[in-house]
Amino acid sequence: MKKMPEMLLGNRYRILEGIGEGGMARVYRGMDVKLNRPVAIKVLYEQFAGDPDFLRRFKQEAKAAAKLSHPSIVNVYDEGEEGNIHYIIMEYVDGYTLKEVVQRNGRLKPADAAQIILQICDALVHAHSQKIIHRDIKPQNIIITGDGRVKVTDFGIARATVDATITYGKSLLGSVHYSSPEQARGYCADQKSDIYSLGVVFYELLTGEVPFSGESPISIALKHLQEDIVPPGKLVEGLPAELENIVMKATHKEQNLRYSSAAQFRDELEEWLKNEKDL
Repeated sequence: MKKMPEMLLGNRYRILEGIGEGGMARVYRGMDVKLNRPVAIKVLYEQFAGDPDFLRRFKQEAKAAAKLSHPSIVNVYDEGEEGNIHYIIMEYVDGYTLKEVVQRNGRLKPADAAQIILQICDALVHAHSQKIIHRDIKPQNIIITGDGRVKVTDFGIARATVDATITYGKSLLGSVHYSSPEQARGYCADQKSDIYSLGVVFYELLTGEVPFSGESPISIALKHLQEDIVPPGKLVEGLPAELENIVMKATHKEQNLRYSSAAQFRDELEEWLKNEKDL
């Protein structure tokens, strides 16, 4: 990872070490020297920092995301610039991405997978109530802490990056595995687009695989549009039928046949978990 020069961003945030890279930014572990607390610092790639239209959208979305306050959502504390360096200050969460968990452990036990999806549903219910659509729900944007809590990051910010991602040719491969058919068509994403993406994440947790794969983003997007998802029960013997039905409803190609809300998705999961505990 490219090393940042030693400096205090905004005379307040000290960069300590690089911890990751995403589609739009490098991520560093840092310290808020004023409040003496650890933070995550996202520094935009140079090509984005030089695009005034992108920066305007990015700042608008960061301000909107900062209004969210929920235990399953990574808090956005601040955004600013230092010369040509544009950054977002976020809550630092010590843990692993859900993608790393699946890569390390393979598919999860159904009850464990359901508990994780339930927490993400809670985060979506809160964000959607504030008129904020995530647009890029995927395991790489979900952090699991050491005690099993879920933290969803990058709420709302995906909206600012859509045009820029296409313009600059950044790889779409990581996101397109989870993108809804309407997003593949280039239509606007809505609450049900987040529900579809979460259904794909659930599929991966239960089976250890994404429903569609391919050599290019376009080939995967076409499969979301044209091909039926293989029911997860065909890949995992003994998978509870109720969970398979939940996945298939969440990932229906027709928006009006998916769950009407993240709350409805959550309620069905809660009902299954309750009955599971009662067995």
